[in-house]
Amino acid sequence: MNPYNSAPAQPSPAPPSSPARPWWRTTRAALGILALVAFVGAFSFPLGFLALIAAVVLMWVLPPWRWFAKLGASIGALFLLTIGSGLGGQLDDADQAGARNDAKSVAEASGTPSPKASPSPAAEPEVPNYRGKPLDDAEADARDSGYTTGRHDASAEDRSIVLRSGWVVCFQKADHDDGRKLIDFAAVKRGEPCPKKDGAKIPWPTMPDLLERTWRDSVTVLTDLGVDEDAIDAEAYYLNDDLAEGDHDTWLVCEQDPEEGADITAEVTLGLAHPEVGCSTDGPYLGDKDDDGRPDYRDRTDDRDHTDARDTGSSGGSGTTGGSSTSGGSSSTGGSSTGGGGAPVVHPGSFCSPPGATGVTSAGTPMVCGPGSDGRNRWRSA
Repeated sequence: MNPYNSAPAQPSPAPPSSPARPWWRTTRAALGILALVAFVGAFSFPLGFLALIAAVVLMWVLPPWRWFAKLGASIGALFLLTIGSGLGGQLDDADQAGARNDAKSVAEASGTPSPKASPSPAAEPEVPNYRGKPLDDAEADARDSGYTTGRHDASAEDRSIVLRSGWVVCFQKADHDDGRKLIDFAAVKRGEPCPKKDGAKIPWPTMPDLLERTWRDSVTVLTDLGVDEDAIDAEAYYLNDDLAEGDHDTWLVCEQDPEEGADITAEVTLGLAHPEVGCSTDGPYLGDKDDDGRPDYRDRTDDRDHTDARDTGSSGGSGTTGGSSTSGGSSSTGGSSTGGGGAPVVHPGSFCSPPGATGVTSAGTPMVCGPGSDGRNRWRSA
């Protein structure tokens, strides 16, 4: 075969041209629709909102855009409606214009001219007084009376109200809007005093100087300042003393918390001492010569001086020699009670001092002086 006589190769046919895109599916048409939303919204917000819905539908149907472009165009349409309505004054005047138009239409239909606004406001119905009530109860009662309620912190701290049952109403303000009865409550936390006016600082009472006063006088002073009596606590000032339950009216205040001049924002704690011993500066412990856990002023008989006829002579394996006695492995010499090995005989759980001292029980169990569950030093097992 002669290659020079072969037929020339035929060129490949050109691909068919795509048909022209209709004008309503072009990008220019989509942008025109978005501009139309802003234009219509400037004159009428309701019509602009309908145009917005139509524009969003067309954005997702007509232009061959990707999904994120269509989403952006939809958000842009809403943005343009807001701008157009704001520039046209439609957002601020929509409700008022609608109300005026409705009133005008009714007046024209009935042939009665619309009434003019009265120069003096109409008398408001009497609003129930909710001051001093828990906030949750006040809101429930107000809603039952047909009010729409609101709430905020009455103090200058502008705190968020979370648990309404823990707040108390200080102020209230009633209003109305489009036929609705509104009431707004200003409250503080339970136990806090109300400020002088809404949004002012809470007037906490200031702690006075109560040192050397009696418990009863101190309680009277604090309650006169507005402190709840249930928020005043008493405790023994000395660590090895016990507070007389219900019988400490004449005890003296030796310590106070908070200190003088501080705001009373929580409970008040007063450390009391019996008037017989007063407020000593020697330390947190009262004298206890026999180390039995009872201060000397309450221990009228010194346990070291328990001597009677049985302390002389010998009987049943026990005896005394030169003023010292031994019994069951324990001995007392010079009037002091000691167990085996010279350790003092102590009572488990009783107060003790100084910390770290050792002793034994009457049964011979080793004991050590250390902090108990109440924080005071007591005899405990070693």
